[in-house]
Amino acid sequence: MAAEVLAEAGHQVTIYEKMPSPARKFLMAGLGGLNITHAGSLEAVKEAYFQASPALRDAIDAFPPEAVSSWMAGLGEPGFTGSSGKIFPHSFKTSPLLRAWLRRLESQNVQLQTRHTWIGLDEDGALLMQTDNGDRIAVQCAAAVFAMGGASWPRLGSDGAWVDDLKEYAQIEPMVPSNMGININWSDFIKSGFSGGPLKAIQLQLDDMHVSGEAVITRYGLEGPAIYALSAKLRQALGQGPATLHLDLRPALSAEAIAERLSHVPVKQSVATRLRRALKFSATERALLHEAGVPPRQPDELAALIKHLPLRVEGMQGLDRAISTAGGITDKDLTDTFMFVRKPGLFAAGEMLDFDAPTGGYLLQAALASGRMAGQGAVEFLAQANA
Repeated sequence: MAAEVLAEAGHQVTIYEKMPSPARKFLMAGLGGLNITHAGSLEAVKEAYFQASPALRDAIDAFPPEAVSSWMAGLGEPGFTGSSGKIFPHSFKTSPLLRAWLRRLESQNVQLQTRHTWIGLDEDGALLMQTDNGDRIAVQCAAAVFAMGGASWPRLGSDGAWVDDLKEYAQIEPMVPSNMGININWSDFIKSGFSGGPLKAIQLQLDDMHVSGEAVITRYGLEGPAIYALSAKLRQALGQGPATLHLDLRPALSAEAIAERLSHVPVKQSVATRLRRALKFSATERALLHEAGVPPRQPDELAALIKHLPLRVEGMQGLDRAISTAGGITDKDLTDTFMFVRKPGLFAAGEMLDFDAPTGGYLLQAALASGRMAGQGAVEFLAQANA
């Protein structure tokens, strides 16, 4: 996004990419359909962020979801809104959009240099790059925008190695997992027979926070949208030790309604049969109830367990499996266009910035908006330098 803005302003632009091909995390984000932003009011979109600086909020104001959709349409991929408010490109995939985007950049004479890893600044302020064959080159430029990601999914290129080279120019909060799976010490019965089992239309409660959605059982615990929406609060709770998460397997029904349905099936029948007949419980759901011990037989007690099943969360998955990271460069040492105050002409964008957001399009929205704002800041900086 920064390259596009700079090229549109007539500047010569080169993108230095660490990996053999560009946008690998962008492609990974679209494996199940590229949810690029979120519909709804602009204020509602911004309020969905776990943490966002005033500068990032201003960047989203300047390039809101409808602007993202217009930008995609300009690349031949008009956006459409799904039933949950998520916005996708017309093809639903990342590759067509990325190919069109790279063609546009090429038409603007933007150069792409792959297999170039930034390793610091030399004494003259040039960017030091190392290639795959071990060569080191110094790149002199009038302005530079860093968009090197956070530290999640490091095999895709964003490993957070830039922190040590930039900490003299800005305060950087430690990067921690966000939108990550959680660790639950399941019984062997769950691990061996129900890993991969979906939990649909559930509600999770952590202290006073309730989240509705879906999750998936894994051998190590749980992951999925409903878990990710609790990321920030889970990190905070787990900082004090294990946490208790409560699972409501039938949020659409009250405890009284569940007990009423259960009472219509003879209590002499097995709990599994009663759950299946009265509530259409899946084998996965029935198995989960046993994680709290032998399920009670009385309708009201069984209903209470269904509505409030306790799950002991022992920890969370690390950065290598997290979808995103929280932490990064704070706004304390950046201007409102994400330029380093102590290093004029150097900008940062994307997940390098200290923000935290749930899945649902908010991560890419922030990346696109901050990249565009950093690009505009670089254009303004260059105009002042040449005045």
